[in-house]
Amino acid sequence: MAETHGPPASNSNAFAALMDPNRTWYNNRRLVILHGWIFLLLITSFANGYDGSMVNGLQSLPQWEGYFNFPTKGKLGLLGAIQNIGSLAGYPFAPYLADGIGRRPTVFIGASLMVIATAIQTASQSVGMFIGARFLVGFGLTFAFIGAPMLITELSYPKYRAPLTSVYNSLWNSGAIVAAWTTFGSFHMQSTWAWRLPSALQALPSVIQVFLVLLVPESPRYLVKKGKEAQALKTLAYYHADGDENDPLVRYEFEEIKAAMEYDRTVVANVGWKSLISSTGNLKRLRILIAIAFFSQWSGNGLASYYLNKVLSDIGITNPTTQLLINGVSSIWSLACGLAASSVVDRFGRRPLFLSSAVLMTVTFTMQTVCFARFSITGDPAAAHAMIAFLFLYGAAYNLAFSPLIVTYALEILPYNIRAKGFNVFNITISAALIFNQYVNPIALAALTWKYYVVYCVWLVCECVFLWFYLVETKNRTLEETAALFDGVGATEKIAASAAAQAGGMMEKGGIDTSKDDEKGSTEFVEVA
Repeated sequence: MAETHGPPASNSNAFAALMDPNRTWYNNRRLVILHGWIFLLLITSFANGYDGSMVNGLQSLPQWEGYFNFPTKGKLGLLGAIQNIGSLAGYPFAPYLADGIGRRPTVFIGASLMVIATAIQTASQSVGMFIGARFLVGFGLTFAFIGAPMLITELSYPKYRAPLTSVYNSLWNSGAIVAAWTTFGSFHMQSTWAWRLPSALQALPSVIQVFLVLLVPESPRYLVKKGKEAQALKTLAYYHADGDENDPLVRYEFEEIKAAMEYDRTVVANVGWKSLISSTGNLKRLRILIAIAFFSQWSGNGLASYYLNKVLSDIGITNPTTQLLINGVSSIWSLACGLAASSVVDRFGRRPLFLSSAVLMTVTFTMQTVCFARFSITGDPAAAHAMIAFLFLYGAAYNLAFSPLIVTYALEILPYNIRAKGFNVFNITISAALIFNQYVNPIALAALTWKYYVVYCVWLVCECVFLWFYLVETKNRTLEETAALFDGVGATEKIAASAAAQAGGMMEKGGIDTSKDDEKGSTEFVEVA
């Protein structure tokens, strides 16, 4: 079990001394514009959160249950799982689109499919039509969910990369809030619009993306990979240094990207699917990716996220209005905790947050189990109230790390050449875990009630052990430094030395040679007013 923790991260990454301390997200016009584009990408997570919470909320609507003939057990599990089955169908194509045509067009394709899917969902006339629409929702969401976070992490100003990427997954809860309160408001509508209205509103973020996402700058790393170095340099300079292509930060970023890609190509051969298992470093990455993907869905959170109404009914809270209120307040609480954690990911580091989250989840979920068991045996209403309190404490524990950090961590440990494929494996694992959870949870809850919670208590202990031994600290490293960390300290040193040497050479020559790029031709860089 050697090298499980990795070398200690330095207090500041290689970019720290090169960044202008006066250039911040709120006082620099071009960073404000960049963050506007990033916000457009962040709403992909909003759409995903809206979808998950909406399905939860619809199950508490008598109008929805009546229209679809009160689905139970297997059919209810299929309605919950079909979106992730659709996601699995999209995963074989998503990384090839992201690496082949770019991150931007991949998000556009996903958003377009989402608009079509939500239109069919809203117009559903039968449970089969609704299930088909849910499948298409998952299929479309896959492309946006692969492209958007990679573009965020590859575009961001170095100082804000980790917090912004962490905010991405935390915003799942913002969509959940809107969906929860939308279904709460539509509850009083005495027609099928009680569930059709929330379905229609699901399309809004995707409609916005369809119209605007192709205006977002493309990833500089994708552009370098495609030989469009002049365009990559202009993008980095425009957004990270007010257009100065000879800025030390831009020079270092540009050369480090090139050096890392060359290292991957010539030293570790990180190309293709086989590369995911062809080296010790990539096997370590794969082990962690698959583990945290399963942990993010198999920590008991799926019970409250997708079957809260069933859980509340089992502890005697059966009023639909009360259930919807608890769902809405829970989403607000989760968003607040996730955003708070996102703001400190670089201060405390990945390992402390993940370990603290896992331990606290184990404690609070165990207390939920005790309260659930006591209510089931004695019918004590105080036990039901205590379980709700521990449910909220559990939400805070989960959102300490597993909401903000799983996407951030997955993307930063992967080198560019396998980032799309590795992130695809990560998302496939999440979808597989969700399909199992969404199909099995309602059946297991109905059969075992509180005893089913014991399974998750044991699993949470296993999570704590795994994270302690295998999670590598990546705080305060650049994307390229973090990715090289798994291939040994020497890889980091080689990439940093190559980038520094090239940047120094450019300083002496007074610029970067992009003549080869100009000969090939590149898309014109359009300055945003």
